[in-house]
Amino acid sequence: MQIVPRIFTSYSHDDSAHKAWVVRLADRLVRNGVDVILDQWDIRLGGDLPSFMEAGLTGVDRVLAVCSSSYVQKANKSQGGVGYEKMILTGQLMRNVNSNKIIPLVRNNFSDDLLPTFLSSRLYVDFRNDELFETHYAELLREIHGRQMVARPSLGPNPFTQNPPIIDPLVSFAAERYVSSAQAGTVTFDYSNNNGRYVVGSADMQFETCWTGSGANSIYAYNDPPSIRSIALASGSSKIAQITDATKYDTSSRYRSPQTGEVLLWQNTAGYFMATKIENIQARSHGASVDELTFTYVIAADRGIDFEKVVPQ
Repeated sequence: MQIVPRIFTSYSHDDSAHKAWVVRLADRLVRNGVDVILDQWDIRLGGDLPSFMEAGLTGVDRVLAVCSSSYVQKANKSQGGVGYEKMILTGQLMRNVNSNKIIPLVRNNFSDDLLPTFLSSRLYVDFRNDELFETHYAELLREIHGRQMVARPSLGPNPFTQNPPIIDPLVSFAAERYVSSAQAGTVTFDYSNNNGRYVVGSADMQFETCWTGSGANSIYAYNDPPSIRSIALASGSSKIAQITDATKYDTSSRYRSPQTGEVLLWQNTAGYFMATKIENIQARSHGASVDELTFTYVIAADRGIDFEKVVPQ
């Protein structure tokens, strides 16, 4: 039976941009198997805020405390809803000082006090740099689901009691080989490596593309990665700039099989669209020396649907 972690989000309503960021984070967590309690979703006009806070904070597995500078000030001064939530959380910490129930997240905070006093000894996740969002989001998600970022190695033998065999060092191929953080460009990679994954873009505009071999002149593309909401083949378009409405194409299939020269449309879970044109395909199964894919991509950074406006000139 799958265990679904349940979390409560504690934050201050600094401004509309901060509230929207919290919603996007909560939405991403829900899509990754986390049951999130969030006031913007779960309490209606006229609702009892103190009862909502008490029930939420005491009936969950973990609490995310989004520590903006305003949140820290309100918590330290015991002001407003943040101050009320701090009182409840402090009581829980006093009953179990070793509890790891509260996970501080630092966002919109460049002051000397990154955390409120009652959380000052806790380890936190730093979300201040949007370019590093995916790295720290993975860290947070693994913590919530109880999966360690770095697994403890198995205990080896005592080297002084035997002659260990000589092992040649392994060459490490870092995942950075399969990442391009730019919003547009052309990439070439061996799709038989890294599980066929290549990541483009960053933060909310990140797309984890997934590919497998199909033929000498075609390839399979999938919407399986958690950052991808849908994928579509832009039938009849041989240039990215020809796509003026990214929403009109069929997104009903899990995968598509574009040929060289054809264009794919991707939408990620943050709502951004990306277009990729297949430039070249090589397959060992059809006589090539490598399994290699080259594609050109453009991300619509304005969250729009018309690529005629965003293709680099």
